[in-house]
Amino acid sequence: MPKSALDKDLKKVVKLEEATHDLSRSIAAPGLAVLFLVAIFLVMSGLAPSGPLSFFVIAGGVIAGYMALNIGANDVANNMGPAVGSRALPLGAALLIAAICEAAGAILAGGDVVNTISKNIVVPGQGFEVRDFVMLMMASFLAAAIWIHLATFLNAPVSTTHSIVGGVLGAGIAAAGFGIVNWPTMGAIAASWVISPVMGGVIAAALLGFVKWQVLFKPDRVTAARRWVPVLIGLMAGVFAMYLALKGFSKIWKPSAGTVWLLGLVFFIAGTLATRPWVARRAATLENRRKHVAGLFTLPLVFAAGLLSFAHGANDVANAVGPLAAIVAAAETGTATAGNVALPFWVLAIGAIGISLGLALFGPRLIRTVGTKITKMDAPRAYCVALAAAITVLIASALGLPVSSTHIAIGGVFGVGFLREQLANLGLKADGPKPAKPTPSEPSSLTRTPEDAIKKQIKREKRRLVRRRHVLGIAAAWVITVPAAGGLAAALYALMKAVSDF
Repeated sequence: MPKSALDKDLKKVVKLEEATHDLSRSIAAPGLAVLFLVAIFLVMSGLAPSGPLSFFVIAGGVIAGYMALNIGANDVANNMGPAVGSRALPLGAALLIAAICEAAGAILAGGDVVNTISKNIVVPGQGFEVRDFVMLMMASFLAAAIWIHLATFLNAPVSTTHSIVGGVLGAGIAAAGFGIVNWPTMGAIAASWVISPVMGGVIAAALLGFVKWQVLFKPDRVTAARRWVPVLIGLMAGVFAMYLALKGFSKIWKPSAGTVWLLGLVFFIAGTLATRPWVARRAATLENRRKHVAGLFTLPLVFAAGLLSFAHGANDVANAVGPLAAIVAAAETGTATAGNVALPFWVLAIGAIGISLGLALFGPRLIRTVGTKITKMDAPRAYCVALAAAITVLIASALGLPVSSTHIAIGGVFGVGFLREQLANLGLKADGPKPAKPTPSEPSSLTRTPEDAIKKQIKREKRRLVRRRHVLGIAAAWVITVPAAGGLAAALYALMKAVSDF
């Protein structure tokens, strides 16, 4: 056989092997997810309370596992995306850290109570049938999971909380009309669609502006970093101490407001003093270059991403399994209740394992979207996004605003991106202000050539460092989340009701 023909045949074999490998990988992830759901079905068959609603409890467990998988695939990317995009963490390490921290947060500090009607979105009356209530929860839960699954497929990071809100709203209206809805609560949630990303973006941009003007734009960056980086790390320590005290450890500790502030101050001072020697040692070996100084933010960024994942697991595990706890409580008591019910350990375990597995199997694509496709990230920018997310949640909690961690994180990414864009258009790039260059006199209109006109137009063109199509796509997904999940939940509830009455 001629050599050229042999080479062609070998190339075909290699391409076939590559295609087979890609196909096996694409099949493996859904296969493992299905095995996880089958395992839940088998376990729930033994744990479900006996009675006429036992089937609904088993089905609710499977739906909870499906929901947890989708939360892991979509929501966790917001915490790890900037760290991966900045190359502070490789994708594999980010997945491992996030999986461990999410599971630890869910199991060790997961909320011990959850409102069965998702923050009082709907309030069933005394005559509401328990079977209708269980189907309402199942329909809303399944609709939210399907919507998040679709959004993940489309590379759109959406709010899992708002997906559940939309599902409960749509199923509740289908079950009992508009009178069942708590409209003041819905108004506050709708306001958070704007408040969350704007607040996160403004705070992230302000933090990045401080880093640029106080450190990166200084002639002696190393000296400036030795002065300010420990303060920024101390700020991170104080903010996260307050964040975890308020949002992460509610199961085991509920401190007063004064205690939270004191805790934040203590950790701020301790973090600043403890990291000064570390920063000084690192700074002694650095060149006075932006890239080298920016590396000082890498290790703090890794800790910030891990802490965000821990807090996310502690809080959002209720989004994954809260309705399941409501279904179990309704099956055990035989009544529809809008009160608080306990989250049993096995319910928390479903949420923790499902979130971690969903992140590992389906999270990488959305992590890349958040970390690389909206705007270019580096360690200082990603650090500002993570710190802004924690600060925004603290402010929102103090003001009583129901905000979305997804909206805050993505808003922070947009905030640092638009700040970079504005500074670049003002001539303030990575190395600070540039001295103005003398501009030659422009040719007169009589001597100007078409080439001159084109060059002038290009010179006037503003730089765009944020990809607009991602801005519009993500914003559109946010706007339609509640109505899409609500409409799907209403249809599912009507289908379930028709089947049960048949």
